[in-house]
Amino acid sequence: MTESGPDFIWLSDAELTGGTIGRRIAAFLIDGIIVALLWVVLHTLLVVFGVLTLGLGLPLLGLLPFLPPLYNWLSLLSPLSATPGQAVMGLMLRNNDDLSPPSGFASLIWVLGFYVSLALSGLPMLLALFNARGRTLHDIAAGLVVVRAQALTRAGHIGNTGGGGAPFA
Repeated sequence: MTESGPDFIWLSDAELTGGTIGRRIAAFLIDGIIVALLWVVLHTLLVVFGVLTLGLGLPLLGLLPFLPPLYNWLSLLSPLSATPGQAVMGLMLRNNDDLSPPSGFASLIWVLGFYVSLALSGLPMLLALFNARGRTLHDIAAGLVVVRAQALTRAGHIGNTGGGGAPFA
């Protein structure tokens, strides 16, 4: 269905967000593996650098805790609007109102809320089971929604989705 313009396409919640909860869990596991590999590589490089500088470079190891949030935030700012795990699972993050790509600030709020949710043992994430779009508390706080990339590309070129479905499918 279209209304008043070629790019305005009505998509149902089932088309946009159907099956995203299971995909989000798989994407989280994929991203966890990627972050763990990055962590091991950076830790090894920083320890070697610390030894070569006779210990003067070891304080740089204090930057490693910032790796996971930076990984998430910078991934969401990419043209995919998704972390690599989300992209592999055919998901992308969008503004809830108009399905446009998220702003840098909304992405930052989403990432911070995600890590607060993890710190609270994931309980705020259970909200996804009780709303139509499968939105967690950090999704709602940031004004974002996780959608299936295939639904947007099937409907036509919307935002930065390009054509042809998920980038790695």
